Amino acid sequence: MTHAMNPPAPFGTALAQRPLRRLAASCFAVLALVATAMPLPAQARSAPESFADLAAEVTGAVVNISASTTVETRNRTLPQLPPGTPFEDLFEEFFNRRGQGNNGNGDSAPSRPRRSNSLGSGFVIDPSGIVVTNNHVIGDANDISVIFSDGTRLKAEIVGKDSKIDLAVLKVKSDKPLKAVKFGDSDALRPGDWVMAIGNPFGLGGSVTAGIVSARGRNIESGPYDNYIQTDASINKGNSGGPLFNMNGEVIGINTAILSPTGGSVGIGFAVPAASAVPVIDQLREFGETRRGWLGVRIQNVDDATAEALNLGSARGALIAGIDEKGPAKPAGLEVGDVIVRFDNKEVKDSRDLPRIVASTSVGKAVDVTIVRKGTEMKKQVTLGRLEDGEKQASLQQPSTETPTATRQALGLNMSGITDELRRRYSLKDDAKGVVITRVDPNSAASDKRIQAGEVIVEVNQEPVSNPSDVTSKIDALKSQGRKSALLLVSNAQGEVRFVALSIE
Repeated sequence: MTHAMNPPAPFGTALAQRPLRRLAASCFAVLALVATAMPLPAQARSAPESFADLAAEVTGAVVNISASTTVETRNRTLPQLPPGTPFEDLFEEFFNRRGQGNNGNGDSAPSRPRRSNSLGSGFVIDPSGIVVTNNHVIGDANDISVIFSDGTRLKAEIVGKDSKIDLAVLKVKSDKPLKAVKFGDSDALRPGDWVMAIGNPFGLGGSVTAGIVSARGRNIESGPYDNYIQTDASINKGNSGGPLFNMNGEVIGINTAILSPTGGSVGIGFAVPAASAVPVIDQLREFGETRRGWLGVRIQNVDDATAEALNLGSARGALIAGIDEKGPAKPAGLEVGDVIVRFDNKEVKDSRDLPRIVASTSVGKAVDVTIVRKGTEMKKQVTLGRLEDGEKQASLQQPSTETPTATRQALGLNMSGITDELRRRYSLKDDAKGVVITRVDPNSAASDKRIQAGEVIVEVNQEPVSNPSDVTSKIDALKSQGRKSALLLVSNAQGEVRFVALSIE
């Protein structure tokens, strides 16, 4: 329903002008009074009148990416139909048209190549012909073309690619310098800042859309270094790999993903921030591969209960839950149970921060690491190694004494010493040490924390346990100290450990 608006009064009449003048005078008086009483608020930057000049300035550097992959496919055998089946001829014609019929002898036809095509976006960052896009745009393509806004099509070769933050660097050869754009400071972005995207949605090259930064630091669980810019600028299939510009014409993000139940834009798009992309791009250009720093620890987040159990004061940092025996952390003196709160003079607010900071730090660099160990803050120095693809961190096995077969119950857990029978029942390793959990009360906090029967309690409040009485006595000691929670180090059958804080009140 629409509502008609009353027409404005004729401002030219004296009758209309007199009340307006009086109102204006009163307003100025009030404003003057307010101005003397309190400072004026910071003035927000107005929306741009048009994005046309900005778009004209940078569009020449934005390209379409066409990637083709040729794969061998085995044609399917024509389904065997009983003789005289209705539509038999129709089925045979249908499969033959699709190249899926047999060779007349009942055998499947020989394999034949099939081409798979994808379209995406990219942008030139160096006039010599360096182009950036998403890794998923090119995939395993063996034929890549870069198409410019003037229709020029150039063959591209892959300089390097990285699947962890979904980036690829391409190289094209041109007989003249290409229009290029620069990266900007994505760390300076604030939610509400204007941004502009240019790309190739649904094959519609050179499409310009605009919006604002909706949020920063988004984790969409696509990889270990998620730190996306969220924007409501319209991004669709085909925008992947295209640039997200600030109002200075600088690339502050690389459009990568959308959240959409329909497949089209619903105003939630994600871009890799320039601060994360630039170091990777530099490594790909220099080495053809990434060379990320490696600390050699397995970490988990610190919640309020864990922070209280560790005497941290507040939930912060990254809790070390495992250390690679061959990694840099072990010779540096880092231990399971340490909480890393600063790394290379950068604050580690939560566990998500640490992998990004470590990965962006140079291999071989000696860095200061601030940890909290049993409530005491201290510094260690670690010389970083190199993170290799496919490298698996070794499990840390805690030393312990022999375990008796006594059983006890605490914190909603039935516990027992490790016996040969329990070792077989839960497929525990021969060198597993600690206290095995035989039952979990489904209504307990332990169940809420997903502790399961067959897991082994290795430590309670960073002290090793070897039998159920060790667990109960340490819990009683914590209660007498007025503590609200106990921190358990729990191992699964594979030897992977994690910390779990349980209320003891």
